[in-house]
Amino acid sequence: MMTVPSNVAASDPDPESSFYRRVLQTLDRSGVPVLVGGAYALAVYTGIERRTKDFDLFLRAADYERATQALEANGFVTELKFPHWLGKAHAGSSCVDLIFNSGNGLTHVDDAWFEHAVDAEILAMRAKLVPVEEMIWSKAFVMERERYDGADIAHLLRACGDTLDWPRLLARVGPNWRVLLCHLVLFGYVYPGERAQVPASVMRELLDRLRDELGAPASSALCRGTLVSREQYLHDVHREGFVDGRLPPTGTMSAEDIAVWTEGIAEDESGAQRSG
Repeated sequence: MMTVPSNVAASDPDPESSFYRRVLQTLDRSGVPVLVGGAYALAVYTGIERRTKDFDLFLRAADYERATQALEANGFVTELKFPHWLGKAHAGSSCVDLIFNSGNGLTHVDDAWFEHAVDAEILAMRAKLVPVEEMIWSKAFVMERERYDGADIAHLLRACGDTLDWPRLLARVGPNWRVLLCHLVLFGYVYPGERAQVPASVMRELLDRLRDELGAPASSALCRGTLVSREQYLHDVHREGFVDGRLPPTGTMSAEDIAVWTEGIAEDESGAQRSG
């Protein structure tokens, strides 16, 4: 069981925080179970606080429609931004992300997220946090040119590595264990004096897998780069003839989901330019 540090995120009386609380209260009254993730959960686990433009709530896909109905009945505006993983709730300029998967389709929210959730105080309310294992699992694949979550993972490992359920984390990453290994190797470089936060048995297991894979036949037709960046490997799948790793059997996304997710790149870039 994860022990939550005492330095939980403090409440903030600004209008945005009030909006987040109203969303949490609405979903709680409606019986829709949600988990707090993102910057607020990171602050609880690591003590690192940062301002954020939105509030991340994680829920099961099966609960998404019930959540939006409850929110709309209480005056919020909702939109299913990307049908395979993300919706949003708005009130003016404030926004809450309603997340039931990940952009690459690999980290869908299931019952285990809730079974291992951690109790904490967020915005002066009792809430449940995304488990550290699931935070690391989902953040491990975020390697965009404009956003890289490796530092978040390093901070989570430093703060919580000695209490992580490592077998469960390894099961979560499954065949994508190389992605986790790269973060663990980088952690040992960033914090050479704290390498013991990652059990030696975990490193040996992953390095043994790597050693065994060196002699295995390799396929040149697959590019899994699209699982860590939706934009930077499009050249490979569109121009070089590689198979997109987001498609089955290595991925879970449909061609339609990929097309919608790719179209969103231009919108996100224009939004960043407007706010920059």
